[in-house]
Amino acid sequence: MTLQELVNQAASLYSDRKAVLFDECNGKPPTFYTYAMVVKLAMELTAFLQKLCHQQGKCEIGLYCYPGINLPSWILGILQVPAAYAPVDPDAPPVLSTYFMKKSNLQYVLVENDKLNKFQMSHVGYFNHNSSAIEHIGLTLFQMRSSNTDINLQVHNVTSKYEPSKAMANSQPGYTIHPDQTEVKTSEGAYMAVGQKYSLAYVLHTSGTTGIPKIVRVPHKCIVPNIQHLKSIFEITLDDLLFLASPLTFDPSVVELFVALTSGASILIVPNTIKMIPTELSAALFHHHHVTVLQATPTLLRRFGTHIIKSTVLSANTSLRVLALGGEAFPVLNLLKSWKHKENKTSIFNLYGITEVSSWATCYRIPEEVFTDDFRTDFPIHLGSPLLGTKVEVRDANGSAVLEGEGQIFIGGKERICFLDDEVTVPLGTMRETGDFVRVQNAKLFFLGRKDNQIKRHGKRFNIEWLQQAAEDLCQVEACAVTWYQQEKLILFVVPKDDLKEKEVVKELQKCLPAYAVPDELVLVKALPLTSHGKVDISELNKIYQNHLNSRRRDSKLSGAEELWERLQYLWKSALGLLGDSAGISKEAVFLHSGGDSLQALRFYDEIEMLVGRAVPGLLEVILSHSIEEVYRHVRKILFPDEDQLMTHDSVMKRKLSGNIGEEFHGKYIKLKSERGLQVASGLISFIALSRGNTFFPMNFTKTFTQPNNTVQVGMELIQQPSFPHLVVPCIMKSHTQGYEMEDRVLTVTNKANKADCGSVQEIHAECSHVATAKLALCIRWKSNTRKCVDASPLVIIPSSEVSASVYVGSHSHAMQAIDLDLGEVKWEKNLGDRIESSACVSKCGNFIIVGCYDGLVYVLQSSDGEIHWTFVTEDTVKSSAVVDPSSGLVYIGSHDQHVYSLDIYKKECVWKLHCEGGAVFSSPCLSSLPHHLYVATLGGLLLAINPVTGSKIWKSFLRKPLFSSPHCNEKYVCIGCVDGNLYCYTHSGEKVWQFSTNGPVFSSPCISSLTEQEIFFGSHDCFIYCCNMEGNLLWKFKASSSVYGTPFVFQSDDLKNKILLAAISTDGKVWILNAKSGTAEGVDKLPGEVFSSPVVWGTKLVVGCRNDYVYCLDLYMQEKKNS
Repeated sequence: MTLQELVNQAASLYSDRKAVLFDECNGKPPTFYTYAMVVKLAMELTAFLQKLCHQQGKCEIGLYCYPGINLPSWILGILQVPAAYAPVDPDAPPVLSTYFMKKSNLQYVLVENDKLNKFQMSHVGYFNHNSSAIEHIGLTLFQMRSSNTDINLQVHNVTSKYEPSKAMANSQPGYTIHPDQTEVKTSEGAYMAVGQKYSLAYVLHTSGTTGIPKIVRVPHKCIVPNIQHLKSIFEITLDDLLFLASPLTFDPSVVELFVALTSGASILIVPNTIKMIPTELSAALFHHHHVTVLQATPTLLRRFGTHIIKSTVLSANTSLRVLALGGEAFPVLNLLKSWKHKENKTSIFNLYGITEVSSWATCYRIPEEVFTDDFRTDFPIHLGSPLLGTKVEVRDANGSAVLEGEGQIFIGGKERICFLDDEVTVPLGTMRETGDFVRVQNAKLFFLGRKDNQIKRHGKRFNIEWLQQAAEDLCQVEACAVTWYQQEKLILFVVPKDDLKEKEVVKELQKCLPAYAVPDELVLVKALPLTSHGKVDISELNKIYQNHLNSRRRDSKLSGAEELWERLQYLWKSALGLLGDSAGISKEAVFLHSGGDSLQALRFYDEIEMLVGRAVPGLLEVILSHSIEEVYRHVRKILFPDEDQLMTHDSVMKRKLSGNIGEEFHGKYIKLKSERGLQVASGLISFIALSRGNTFFPMNFTKTFTQPNNTVQVGMELIQQPSFPHLVVPCIMKSHTQGYEMEDRVLTVTNKANKADCGSVQEIHAECSHVATAKLALCIRWKSNTRKCVDASPLVIIPSSEVSASVYVGSHSHAMQAIDLDLGEVKWEKNLGDRIESSACVSKCGNFIIVGCYDGLVYVLQSSDGEIHWTFVTEDTVKSSAVVDPSSGLVYIGSHDQHVYSLDIYKKECVWKLHCEGGAVFSSPCLSSLPHHLYVATLGGLLLAINPVTGSKIWKSFLRKPLFSSPHCNEKYVCIGCVDGNLYCYTHSGEKVWQFSTNGPVFSSPCISSLTEQEIFFGSHDCFIYCCNMEGNLLWKFKASSSVYGTPFVFQSDDLKNKILLAAISTDGKVWILNAKSGTAEGVDKLPGEVFSSPVVWGTKLVVGCRNDYVYCLDLYMQEKKNS
């Protein structure tokens, strides 16, 4: 039997009975259709579709509409084609609905006539307008454009190619899943095929809360047993009125519709807006109409509020016969008893299931005796018995059956099978993993919680639903929800009853929960936000908490700098758990060196911002890498800018000496040849852009890109990944009159192989000595005053025309400068709204420079004159540096508002934005073209792989420590540094390959260059510059004179016997030129200030920013041999 056959069977028996009622709740009488009318309209739609839709019996047709009087006829009309219906939510983000339609390969979509404009605006160019509207049915048919077939395949491949198979191969021994999914055989040879004629009933997608939404194709054979069994359990009769509570995209809606329409009962439909207003909804269900069967999530029920639940829903004289709760953890019994009137006769059921085996798997009727006064309140509610045709198993981590104890639920059955994503055939009896954990006791299953809701806190692992159930049990709590905010704080959100006192709630929770499960904070809310499926919306709760933090900050006041210092010390001790320690705190104490970790640092950071009542840009970075005195200075500078700033004697002296260090030298140099000219073996380009970490961006091929004299060769790898193509550095010819007195400062290198620890690995130390062989020397070519610190890294653009090369860099002074690379002259300067720490990037066309700013804006400036082309507003500071997709021209950038954005700077619009869940996005995104992934890292320790086309998450890895380092990748791997001292390496499918440990936080981004295809270079706060291979083995490490914050840069010069060199700068201003293969020092210099900027090298010019307010360009020269 199929769903449509069951409905037609009921319609033939009850043709004159009311099948569907639609009440707009606007004071007008509700409209209704009889079974005969529903079937008549359905037949008209069926005939219309049969004329126009090909592949009848194997067709899937989208349905883009709101719930209304015609809904049952529309669904029945599609099913009778025969075809499967695929609901598309008009209120869903267009990116998600487009993804669903493409991934489902929908060739046809029926659109409600009054939603035509909305549909066409949201999906421009994807569909042909294929027919005139069927006015009395209210629909218009659209067909997918044939030219979009390739786009479908492209999106399909990008999202599925690098995902592991979801077909649960380990759960059904004896069958093989072939890569093309054309055939799946069991040892018995029995399987179900998605292409089988007339087999599918509907197509849905999962919510996507735990990753990319999965497409679920549901056969009639899977859902019909559900409908039949639940009709029997609920004892449905002709007199019942069911409510369509669930959205069409949530599979319980199928149960609501077809339990009613296959029984001769009626279904009540109201507009979505009414569902959001508890008082109007309760009036519609129980006063204007008399609903007898209600299926809902526990959260949706709680939205009515205690008063309405007691006085109406579960009152003594309610019309409600059946209340079936599912989709979330069942409410605690004590709460349920408080809702239910003693004379209430409603039967209450606990339903459990997953969309991947649509719809419900188990059912349990709560015994009436549990609601009596003398029944124990701690009676646990189990999941009940499997429904018709359903098999339920509990397995441990090794896949073994659990008969007593804890394990994960698996659901299936001989024909209870759905097709997920690209599955074409699935073995009969396949069992699906649920991600839900239960305790098995006396053959009964007791729900423990989702795998996704398990957290580890204070060394103990537990499920946050434990806290929620404990809170629900308290008489002062109307409803509640729990979030693990930024993987750091356990927040309990409570809808209070009138007499709730926060301290009393916390005390009660402390009595019944261990310390590690007691919430960090309790936040009162008027109502819990819901998703369209009626479940608690966690992302909205996190936004509520962020607003809560912001309001607390506004209410905070400090009397002065002295109180600030005292309060900082208190918060420092509190964050480190040292409040009982009477010892003072050294001004030189560094948080991470005092026993703190990143989570404690984030808490310290939050507490400081709450203390001062405002955001403190750059504070987390200072906490993680500087002393408490520096933290104090940083906060004081922002909070009390007019007061005298504390400065140490050393810092004053550095300022005095910064103007003339190293500018007196009369040495002899070997003159190097000119860089003027560019020769590319495979073609010539109109500009090259270079930025930190050897990010190389050649664009816009032309026929001429040559200038006289010598050449530079560029191996063309057009942004296959952000690695630097084979570049032979151009040379420079110039008479120089200034240089450096190197006699006391040029360093030699002593190789000290640590044989005990690393075998032949070289640990190289810099020592002051005379140079015994020819060495590289550096001297200042020019410097440009920006008037404040330059922490941003430079962008260097070399054009093909006669226009000179340019350096683009921003400063704390708010100024963005374009500087002539050869001459050091400022071409233009543009003041932006606030401090600039974001490094600039260039647009695909070369006409625009994109840079982030502390004022929360992303600025798009004309590269020629700095005039503003467009600004895009984010909700917080933008320190992240943008990356441009060379194929589409889209710009990707992160913000401290915890989002990453895809921007079309030509259309001046945001294509998509994605909340990253794991804290602010400080570092720069990294783009890989094959596979087409965007990698993003957060200060919450989350590394994300994102689909650059749709903005959907492909995979994520939580590293638990802040990620300041930007991810970099090649064709095989993506690497990133972490403040836990490790460099991590992943495959493009998200598998961790290795981690390499240093002895200090790693803020430096890894440098991966095709000049050295097997090496990765990075710096650490342990003062070493590291080189390891692609297997994670150390090749060499060089001991610098201070920590290394910036990203190294690889380059090659034909005047150094084609040596491949590495430029790296330590935070004390030392510029190190190392042999990239051996790690030995070829040259060194020192800038007159701290350096957090990363160097960029073009030819023999090295450009970098400095905290003494200047951007420097250094020339590299060969120094003649000199005898000691």
